[in-house]
Amino acid sequence: MDPIGRGEHAEDALDVRGVSKMYGRKVRALSDVSIRVKRGEVFGLLGPNGAGKSTLVKILTTVISPSAAAGHVLGKPIGDKPTLARLGYLPEHHRFPEYLTGRQVVEFYGALAGVAAKERRSKASELIEFVGMKDWADRRVGQYSKGMRQRIGLAQALVNSPDLIILDEPTDGVDPVGRREIREMVQTLRGQGRAVFINSHLLSELELVCDRVAILVKGKVAAQGTIAELTDHRRRYEIEVEGGDAEGLLSAARDAGLSGKVEQGVLIVPTAEPAAIQPLLDALRARGKVIAAVRPVRPSLEDLFMEAVSTGGGTPGADLGTRRAG
Repeated sequence: MDPIGRGEHAEDALDVRGVSKMYGRKVRALSDVSIRVKRGEVFGLLGPNGAGKSTLVKILTTVISPSAAAGHVLGKPIGDKPTLARLGYLPEHHRFPEYLTGRQVVEFYGALAGVAAKERRSKASELIEFVGMKDWADRRVGQYSKGMRQRIGLAQALVNSPDLIILDEPTDGVDPVGRREIREMVQTLRGQGRAVFINSHLLSELELVCDRVAILVKGKVAAQGTIAELTDHRRRYEIEVEGGDAEGLLSAARDAGLSGKVEQGVLIVPTAEPAAIQPLLDALRARGKVIAAVRPVRPSLEDLFMEAVSTGGGTPGADLGTRRAG
């Protein structure tokens, strides 16, 4: 028996299409949003403030109703209340009772999720150790730092053994060591076959841990796919020779049948293929040039994000990434 896969849509933890949300007649928070998250995958949702990220999470967790939506969450239609028992959720601005200990918080949320008393006690101990809070488990939350509260928040999100885990800014207020440890926890969850949906503005963190991402701009998906898919159209090689010589670099590129431009003494060739630049390197050596550096370069997730925001979602290649992800 497969403990992860369930039913007709077992391959996807989340497959939603055409999600829209109107507030009144004028405010459109989401417009035709489609997102797919596979099981055993870490998926990152990013976007500027007001892009609609929180609205989408609230729809997925049935806090609010969409104006239009189709698709499934864990194999059930969006809005199916019993499915919530199979979701784990860490809100961005969580507030735990400060008079409770960390262990009591995890057990309390286990009770809310319907976990049996004996099981939730053992799960609390297991998860507290998993998130690195064993030495502080029986201290009151009021004595915790922000990072410690985040760790307990992650433990409570896992107490019901969810198949889909939604984490809203999970590393907010966490020091660099803690951020690395949380990334490792997320990778462990992925290895267990669970889907992890992360909403965050820390782009470098998402780039390190996510299998795929979606960029949300003004309520629309501007791009969706793996980092590699979304950066294919912007990958390049940067080549430097001793002494510069812009004209010599451009001449060698033309002889090799390549286009390129020189910026601050560096030849930029728009290709991701190592084989494509070999004739160029041969041409440079034939001219007696000493090659000082050959660097493959691809845009970072931050570059993609800034481009999507600055163009209002019309990023070159974004549609390609979305189709591939589909």
